[in-house]
Amino acid sequence: MMNVHIPDDLWEDDVEGILVTWLYDDGAPVRENVTLAQIMVEKTQFDLTAPADGRLTIVKQADETIRKGDLVATLAEL
Repeated sequence: MMNVHIPDDLWEDDVEGILVTWLYDDGAPVRENVTLAQIMVEKTQFDLTAPADGRLTIVKQADETIRKGDLVATLAEL
């Protein structure tokens, strides 16, 4: 299993963001480098991509506040 964290280099400042939406449902199979979710930070949208292939388990729900380094999902082996 692999943890999916908000990358430290996704945006510049150390501010909170909002996990706007998941593009895949909980339990869906996903491929490496697909966009998993969209994040909004100070009126700028960022895409969170899958670090590997796997079955998505969502930890943080849409509309939750997130920070760099937060665990937002896990990917189990397919």
